[in-house]
Amino acid sequence: MPDSRLEVRRDFVTAPYELVSAKHQRDRSTVTVGGVPFGPGTVTLVAGPCAVETPEQTMESALMAAAAGAAMLRGGAYKPRSSPYSFHGLGEDGLKILSDVRDETGLPFVTEVLDTRDVDLVASHADMLQIGTRNMQNFALLRAAGATGLPVLLKRGMSATVEEWLMAAEYVAEQGNLDIVLCERGIRTFEKSTRNTLDISAVPIVQQLTHLPVIVDPSHSGGRRDLVFPLSRAAVAVGSDGLIVDLHPRPEEALCDGPQALAPEDMAELAGLMREVPLLAGRLVATAPAATSSGEGSRR
Repeated sequence: MPDSRLEVRRDFVTAPYELVSAKHQRDRSTVTVGGVPFGPGTVTLVAGPCAVETPEQTMESALMAAAAGAAMLRGGAYKPRSSPYSFHGLGEDGLKILSDVRDETGLPFVTEVLDTRDVDLVASHADMLQIGTRNMQNFALLRAAGATGLPVLLKRGMSATVEEWLMAAEYVAEQGNLDIVLCERGIRTFEKSTRNTLDISAVPIVQQLTHLPVIVDPSHSGGRRDLVFPLSRAAVAVGSDGLIVDLHPRPEEALCDGPQALAPEDMAELAGLMREVPLLAGRLVATAPAATSSGEGSRR
């Protein structure tokens, strides 16, 4: 027997991504994560290690991020890797490390969830759930992440069209959760000189099609440390609502994506970029919430 609710929805829907479309909401959205805004008035820097390795490495990375002007910390407790023999993260121990670092620094954090079975656990620690490129069309995971009510960072699939990306966001929105930030992280093309090809045109195009914030990942798109700054400048200039950047206190020792991670000596340049480039684009820089008097950072 057909579900009458679905029939009603089909009559209502005029686009394959109705809820996230600009037609559904004319004004562009601002998504707030642990007191940090992502939206049209600001440029928000999210920075941290690709993978959580130790408490010390994660704290050092968080202090680097804060010194460079980051408002949020990124870090992977669960890592999707192409090789089954690569480092796949510390799991729950990594989540506890990220929570402890948030409590010490006040930086809310975003971390990736890979499996529907882990959604509740990751959501009990994180301020924001990341759905990575490999899971962009994992529809069960999208629904489960949306149902938590936490903000969701949705990365574009490496071979996904813009429409497919927005339809993936609709799976989250359909759960009653419009706190979605889209992330352009480069797509797979024939070009081999970079890890991926940053589709810079996707930023203004998606901002015309949807009311959701759009940020850029210059680390995974270029795959090289020397490309992070030029790609970041291009992203902010074209209208990106933020950047998510890899960094590591010792990139040569990183267990994941060391060649693209910024090092301590790069933090002054990153801080300068965040002071200057957003202002040229007519934007303010989002700032991190202060840690509370009890030593705990804010959590949504």
